[in-house]
Amino acid sequence: VGRMSAPTQEERKACWGARDEFWQCLDSHGDDASKCAELRQCFEARCPQQWVKYFDKRRDFLKYKRKLETEGYHPPETAGKS
Repeated sequence: VGRMSAPTQEERKACWGARDEFWQCLDSHGDDASKCAELRQCFEARCPQQWVKYFDKRRDFLKYKRKLETEGYHPPETAGKS
C-alpha cells in the first residue's frame, strides 16, 4: 500500500541517521560513492524518494558553498585572452 502520509518521528530519525552515515562515508572517501554503496542503499531504503533527491541536491549545494568559503570565488577565465 503506497501511503503518502508524513513519516513518523522514528522514520525521520532513521532517515536522517542513514543520511548522516552515508555523508560521513562520502566525506571520508573523497566523495567516492562506490565505497559507500551499502550506506547509500540504506539511506534510500529509509527515506522517501523525494527526500533522497532533496538531500542529494542539498549536499551538492553545501559542498559548493564550502568550496566558495575556503577558496573564494574565481570567475571563469575568458576564452581567447592572450
